[in-house]
Amino acid sequence: MAKVQYTGTGRRKDSVARVRLVPGTGKVVINDKDVEDYIPFPNLREIILQPYNVTETLGNYDTLANVNGGGYSGQAGAVRLGIAHALLEIDPDFRESLKKAGLLTRDPRMKERKKPGLKKARKAGQFSKR
Repeated sequence: MAKVQYTGTGRRKDSVARVRLVPGTGKVVINDKDVEDYIPFPNLREIILQPYNVTETLGNYDTLANVNGGGYSGQAGAVRLGIAHALLEIDPDFRESLKKAGLLTRDPRMKERKKPGLKKARKAGQFSKR
């Protein structure tokens, strides 16, 4: 028998998260590791759980996420967006509350590209008179 699962994709900065929600006890697993082991910062773990808090579904679904690219902050934001999209698949009535909390909007801020002749996007080398 096929297991019921809901999927969602989230992106933030350079991170991409593929999230699956399975009915369960509220366990969060990112890249085959428990969320406490994978993300060392409690504030970022709280960001991941925001969609559950808004929709009052905390503890109803196990979260399985595959994330690549970026750092901890970008990956946490990508997982949050993926969870929000998966919750929409579960119940379209969640849309209003998730939208109001700003959890369905992809954050468009990206790292600025490096320009030729500069060390980074805007940082120039040290000026030398001679």
